[in-house]
Amino acid sequence: MTTQTMIDQRVSLAVSTVIFALRPHPDTGLMTLWLPLVRRIREPYEGRWALPGGPLESDEDLASSASHTLQRTTGLEPGYLEQLYAFGSLDRSPDDRVVSIVYWALVQPDEIARAVVGPNVEWFVADELPTLAFDHDEIVAYALARLRAKITYTPIAHAFLPAEFTLAELRSVHEAVLRTHLDPANFRRQALASKTLVPTGTCLQGTSHRPPALFRFEARPPSIAPQERR
Repeated sequence: MTTQTMIDQRVSLAVSTVIFALRPHPDTGLMTLWLPLVRRIREPYEGRWALPGGPLESDEDLASSASHTLQRTTGLEPGYLEQLYAFGSLDRSPDDRVVSIVYWALVQPDEIARAVVGPNVEWFVADELPTLAFDHDEIVAYALARLRAKITYTPIAHAFLPAEFTLAELRSVHEAVLRTHLDPANFRRQALASKTLVPTGTCLQGTSHRPPALFRFEARPPSIAPQERR
């Protein structure tokens, strides 16, 4: 690309979202991370899968644009939506220069059931994606790394869980996100030592053995989180 071409190129702003949900893996049956993709219906990359997104409208702020685009393309209205990062490589689009502000959303099973699924919207295992349009492979890899790091030191697992949960359910979320088995005794000790969990004083009903205790997070993070300082 020549210097003059770069000068003449129009710069556009777009908003995209990486949406993570936990669902059983189709082969192993183990809980794993999934995300929805949208098939592009025009060039560039017509027919290629991409993250839900679109141009930033002049009358919308970033979070509103991310929410509206998600609802329009996938039918999802996630309770957890956070700004992830900005991607603006010079060659990320073959046409005009596009800078994308990327959000990530975490959704629960009842939210997945309301998602739109059709010829141009499909759910994929997050670690087994086809080659995506633009630089969306890089974006997904960044989002996965960020989630896997963040779950080790923040209560972000709350976004995949109901308000009250057992330690086994909390461990299963960590195992699915981190793709590893965690020793139950060690996990229990570390989870309780984190001081982020509060016992509800009640137990899970309907089990054939001793009912496990239910917990909640001491302070659930806000549904729409502000951009993190980097």
